[in-house]
Amino acid sequence: AALVASAGWSLSYDDLHRLSDEVAAGLAARHGIGEGDLVALVLPSSPDYVVAYAAIAKLGAVTAGVNPRATVPERNAVLAAAEPALVVVADALAADLPDGLAREVVVPATGPDDVLAALRSADVPPAPALADPDAPDRLVTVVFTSGTTGLPKGAMFANAELAAVTRADLGERAGEWGGGGPMLAGTECAHVGLMTKLPTYLRTGATVFVLDRWRAADVLRLVHTHRMPVVGGVAPQVALLLRQPDFDTYDLSCVQAIVMGGSASSPALVREARERFGAPYSIRYSSTESGGIGLGTAFDADDDEAFHSVGRPRGDTEVTVRDPDGRPVPEGEVGELWLRSSTMLRGYWRNPEATAEAIVDGWLRTGDLASIGADGLVRLAGRAKEMYIRGGYNVYPVEVEGVLATHPAVADVVVVPRPDPVMGEIGVAVVVPLDPSAPPALDDLRAHGAERLAPYKLPEALRIVDEIPLTGMHKQDRRALAAHEARSSSS
Repeated sequence: AALVASAGWSLSYDDLHRLSDEVAAGLAARHGIGEGDLVALVLPSSPDYVVAYAAIAKLGAVTAGVNPRATVPERNAVLAAAEPALVVVADALAADLPDGLAREVVVPATGPDDVLAALRSADVPPAPALADPDAPDRLVTVVFTSGTTGLPKGAMFANAELAAVTRADLGERAGEWGGGGPMLAGTECAHVGLMTKLPTYLRTGATVFVLDRWRAADVLRLVHTHRMPVVGGVAPQVALLLRQPDFDTYDLSCVQAIVMGGSASSPALVREARERFGAPYSIRYSSTESGGIGLGTAFDADDDEAFHSVGRPRGDTEVTVRDPDGRPVPEGEVGELWLRSSTMLRGYWRNPEATAEAIVDGWLRTGDLASIGADGLVRLAGRAKEMYIRGGYNVYPVEVEGVLATHPAVADVVVVPRPDPVMGEIGVAVVVPLDPSAPPALDDLRAHGAERLAPYKLPEALRIVDEIPLTGMHKQDRRALAAHEARSSSS
C-alpha cells in the first residue's frame, strides 16, 4: 500500500501510478493543463489529494495546496495570490470559491474506485509525456505560507529542491529505493511537510496514512496497531498525545524516535515525551521557505541541547546570525537567523519584491531571532515581529518561554505583549498548567525566571488557559492571544 485513508481503505503503488495517469490525461483533455500551469487543490487531506498532486506533476504543471481548514478569507487570499489556471475543489468547499475561477468540483472518495472519478477517463488520449521529466529547474510545487503574519506568499520548489530534500532526509540512502515502512502524514497535505517530502516517501516505498483530521486517539491507535517506528508532526500534537486519557493503555514500544517541528518544544514536553514513549526526541527547526529542512537536535543530545536549543544544521544547511544591516553579530548575541541550503525556495510565486526582501546573496532571511553559541547550537529568541518593547528594552518571547517552561507546574506557555500606559507594553504569560487544580501563581513564575532573566523580561500578568489556541497549520496562534490581550487592556 502507498496510501491509507482515514476510513481504512488503501491505494497500492500500482493504483497510485494508474490513477494519476488517468487524472493527468483528464486534466489535459478537459482543461488543457500542461507544463507550467498552476493547479490549486482545495481538498481535504486524503489519497485524492496525493493522486492529484502526482497527476499534475506528470503533466509538468505546478501544484499549490490550499489548507481546507483555513477560514474562507484565508483560502481566498491564497487563491488570489496563486492565480491558478484551475482549482480542483471538494464539493463541500466549492460554494466559497471566488467567482471567475476555472474549477473542477470533486466528491471525496469513499474507496479506491471513486478517487477523483470526475477527472479520470480511460477514453481520452494519454497525457503528453514530458521531454525531460527530471529537469532540475522544472517547477513542481508552490507552497503557501500560513498567512498568520500577513498576506500569503507562495514558496516555489523545483525538481532540484525536492531532490535535495530527499538527500537531506535520507543521507547515504538517498540513491536507494525501498526500505520504507508505515508512517503517518502528521500535517495537512497542503503543508510543506508533505508537499516537499512526498518524493522521499514514494522513493522509500513507505505506506503513508493520510488523516482527513488529526485526532490524538486515532494517532495512538494507528501507531499501536501498525507498529510505526517514528512519531512525527508538530510540537502541540505530541502534547495532545501525552494528554490522551488512555495513553498508557497503548503498546508504543515500536516507537524508535520522536521528531517534532512547527513550533518550539518546551523542556517539560521533551522530558515527558522521552520518558513516556521511551524514545529519543529531536526538535526540528525549519520553515516553508527552507523546504522543511533546517536544523535539529541530536537524538542523543544532552539536556542543554535538547531543552534549550534547536540544534545544529542538517544536510548542507548553513546558518549565520546578522544584525538589521546584514552584518554578522558576535558569538552568542541575538540577531536575525539567516540560512542557506540546496533545499530552500528559489523565490516567491509572482512576487519579485518579496523574493528580493527574503533572499539576499543566496541567503534566506528567516525573520527569526536567534543566537549561535561557541558550541555551535542555535537558540531561538522569537520572531522579529513578535519582539515587544517594555520600557525601552527589547523582549524576545521565546527566550522567556524557554525559562518559564521549566517551572514544574507548567505544561505549556506562550508569552505575548499587552499594551500598557506606562511601559508601552508588558509581557503576559499564557499558561497551560500541568495540574489544572494547582496552577502556578504569577509570583512563582517570576521568582522561577529571575535566576536566568533580567527583571524587564519577566511577565507582569498571567492568564491560565486549558489549551493554547492553534492555527490551521497546528502552530501556536500568537496573533489570537495578543489580540485577546489588546482587547482586555482597552476594556
